[in-house]
Amino acid sequence: MTTKPAMLLVLAALAAAVPMVTAAPAAAAPCPDVEVVFARGTNEPPGLGSVGGPFVDDLRARVAPRTVDAAAVDYPATNDFNTSTPAGTDAARSLIESIAAGCPDTEMVLGGYSQGAAVIELATNEASPQTAQHVAASALFGAPRTGFSGLLAGRSLPTLAPAYAADSIDQCNQGDPICWEGGWDMGAHVSYVQSGKVAQAADFVAGRL
Repeated sequence: MTTKPAMLLVLAALAAAVPMVTAAPAAAAPCPDVEVVFARGTNEPPGLGSVGGPFVDDLRARVAPRTVDAAAVDYPATNDFNTSTPAGTDAARSLIESIAAGCPDTEMVLGGYSQGAAVIELATNEASPQTAQHVAASALFGAPRTGFSGLLAGRSLPTLAPAYAADSIDQCNQGDPICWEGGWDMGAHVSYVQSGKVAQAADFVAGRL
C-alpha cells in the first residue's frame, strides 16, 4: 500500500513534468484600410443611425476587398443643442485624432447627418492641423444650412475646415428645411437613403479612396 507521503511525492513530480499553460495576450485588432467616423442625427438611438449605417454598407460594397470599419460618435444627439452639439464635437475630435494616431496608414472618412453633420464640421475646425492628412473624404447629409437651422441651433452655423472641403460631398434633399433655404418638407429630411443621395455619396467617397 502506498503511503501518503509517497503519493504526494508522485503528484509533485507529475506537476513538475506538465508544462504550465498560460493564456496568450489578446492581439490588438489590426488597423483597417478605411475607417468611417459617423455622427448620427438628432434623436436617433446610439450607433451609426439611419443614414450612417446604409452609407457604410454601400461604401464597403464599393471598395471591397479593402477592409472598412466604422466608429459611431458617442454623443447625446438631443434637441438640447447647446449641450449636445459641443459634446459631440469633443467626442468626434477625440475619436478622429485617436484613429489618426493609432492607425496612421488607415484612410479616414468623416460623415454626419443633420446635427451630426454640424458635429463633424465643428470637429474638423478643432482637430489638430496634421489630422487632415489622414482624412480621405467627408460626406454630409442634411447639414444645417438655413435660417431655420440657425434659429434651432441658436448660433452661427459651422462649415468644414478648409483642409477638408475639397474632398467632401454635401448632400441636401430638395425641400429639406434644415439645408434647403425656404424648404418646408420635413419628409425630405428623413429620406436620404430613399432619394439615392446616400448611394451617391458612397460613390463619391469610393472615388477618393
